[in-house]
Amino acid sequence: MTAIRLLLVDDDPLVRAGLSLMLGGAGDSEIVGEAADGSEVGALVDRTRPDVVLMDIRMPAVDGLTATELLRRRADAPQVVVLTTFHADEQVLRALRAGAAGFVLKDTAPAEIVDAVRRVAAGDPVLSPTVTRQLMAHAAGTTADARRASARARLAALNDREREVAVAVGRGHANAGIATELYMSVATVKTHVSRILAKLDLNNRVQIALLAHDAGLLDDTEER
Repeated sequence: MTAIRLLLVDDDPLVRAGLSLMLGGAGDSEIVGEAADGSEVGALVDRTRPDVVLMDIRMPAVDGLTATELLRRRADAPQVVVLTTFHADEQVLRALRAGAAGFVLKDTAPAEIVDAVRRVAAGDPVLSPTVTRQLMAHAAGTTADARRASARARLAALNDREREVAVAVGRGHANAGIATELYMSVATVKTHVSRILAKLDLNNRVQIALLAHDAGLLDDTEER
């Protein structure tokens, strides 16, 4: 098995040391670099080629949000998992919109952080349904109407089946659950997800969920 290559980005050396000890001892992960600020990320990614970057949000010069946005614009961008002390925060939402694969809290149990890294490396975003609901609620605000109109215009590019899959992804369902719900094979679900990502120019399933929410498709009262 090829080890998951990890880059740790946090301005607190104690946090980096703890993460390095925890993840480096997992057996299937390798710490290939550490950074104390977002300004160091681009050069380190070029040099170390990580699969996953664990990114703190608050750093002194270039914060993790800006670093994530810059990183995810690259054609060969690694996956990014945001490290935060907040359960729901506008900054976390911005990171997810930029293409982060999810986030973990700094006080999360070590085994869960290791599992989160494995899942993200395998292509599965890390965002619990509870946290998703908190973020979605936090996203609502004075720009909600404009955001909804924009999201619906983008989703118009999808056909009916792709739209159904997008809604199911937005509700946090895994591929197997979507396949059962919509009476299709898991392979077909994966194909639809890939087409949705390509058509809407999105990075991952989290962004599909955010767009479905913005369009009002996840509201229990929304017509289905």
